[in-house]
Formats: sequence, C-alpha cells, structure tokens
Amino acid sequence: MENISLRVWIEGTIVAATAIVLSMIPTNIGTGFTISLGMIPLVLYSLRRGTIAGLTAGFLWGILHYLTGNVAILSLVQGFIEYFIAFTFAGMAGLLAKPVQATIKNSKQIKAVYYIVLAAIVGTIARFFWHFVAGYYFWGSYAPEGMSPVWYSFIANGSSAFATMTVTAMVLVLLSKTSPDLFLPTEKSKLN
Repeated sequence: MENISLRVWIEGTIVAATAIVLSMIPTNIGTGFTISLGMIPLVLYSLRRGTIAGLTAGFLWGILHYLTGNVAILSLVQGFIEYFIAFTFAGMAGLLAKPVQATIKNSKQIKAVYYIVLAAIVGTIARFFWHFVAGYYFWGSYAPEGMSPVWYSFIANGSSAFATMTVTAMVLVLLSKTSPDLFLPTEKSKLN
C-alpha cells in the first residue's frame, strides 16, 4: 500500500463528491428515467487513473448516496446492490485507461474518441446491469399490470443507461478535444 499515491486517493474522493453533487441535479423524467450526470467525472477519473482507482471512487460515490439521503431502498440486499455494487462497477470504464491515454499522447484523436465512447459504454453498462438486476428482483412488483418484471426493469434501466451513456460520452469527447490533459495522470500511479 505504501506505493499508492495519496494524491490519487484524494483526487478520487473529490471525484466522488463531484459525482454526488451532480447526482443531485434533477434530471428525472417520470418515476424511473434519469440521466446520471455523476458518471461524467467518474468515467473521466477512471480513464485518468485506471480501474482500481475508478472502482474505489465509484464505491465511495455509492456510500455518499447513503450519507446524503439520496437513496430509494426497499430492502437491505437491494440497497447494497444498487448503491454499493452498481456504483462501484461504474469504475470498470478504467479498463480502457491505457488505450485512451496512449491515443491522446500520440495525438490520435479519432482513436481516442473511439476509446472514450467505448469506456462510457463499458462503465455505464457495468453499472446499470446491477440496477437492472435489482429492478427485476426488487422493483419488478411495480411493473404495470401485464408487463414482465424483466421488461419493466430493462425499459426503465435501459433508457436511463442509454441517456447517461450518451451524455457521458458526448461531454468526455468534448473534453478530450478541449482539455486532453485531463485524461493523463500528472505522475505515475501504481493503481493502473
């Protein structure tokens, strides 16, 4: 653990705090559709610092939902899945940190855009998969009469995931063109 930079952890804490603040901006349309703006800083951080740092910041983001009261809990297991596991898995975007950083360093903008969009897809799908699971098992009873809980969860979580993924990818692609250094760590991290 002594090799892990304190700066990386502090940066991750700031990212999680920024993500929770962005999560409080009302983007709900109806009861089940929302755009999760907190994914933008989390995916950016994951691409900057790697998977382990991204998973850790995502976990902290989930904890901050509890601390701010920004939760909807039906049961202990559902709360654990949706806030601890799901938000942690958003850090999976960090799997593409090395290709994104390499393409930015080598000024290969088209490839960088491809990897950034792919990272937004990976992080969003990894997170919303767990929301889908919880939606099926715990929220499925709220499905309209005659609708399968699987479809109910897929439609509610899939539409939110698609909107979140689109907004995240668009903002990060714009940032890669205007401020590409945001994707590059300022020092070597042992977390990559």
